[in-house]
Amino acid sequence: QVQLVESGGGLVQAGGSLRLSCAASGRTFSTSTMGWFRQATGKEREFVAAISGSGSNLAYTNSVKGRFTISRVNAKNTVYLQMNNLKSEDTAVYYCAADGSIVYYSDYSRYTYWGQGTQVTVSS
Repeated sequence: QVQLVESGGGLVQAGGSLRLSCAASGRTFSTSTMGWFRQATGKEREFVAAISGSGSNLAYTNSVKGRFTISRVNAKNTVYLQMNNLKSEDTAVYYCAADGSIVYYSDYSRYTYWGQGTQVTVSS
């Protein structure tokens, strides 16, 4: 059974940092496009970042460019999201997703597996 488990969320002051982790189990995702999405209260789920299986291709939504970094360690079947200079508008539940499209990486409907989400709250 495939599982994605996120961790690392929490409460942080504006300007602070958090590092989210997504540990996959049940199969290897070393060739899979992985992504991070977020959903704020009352809003639709939105794309945050994606990484190709090799890690050579990265993509970010404009609002997090220069602040967030996605990475992966295939030997650990784990994807990370380093979030720096956090802002109040980054407050949301963050979800890890696997088996996305290398082309349509920002389309959440293209991902097969999802984690349960981890809350990130940024206080101003």
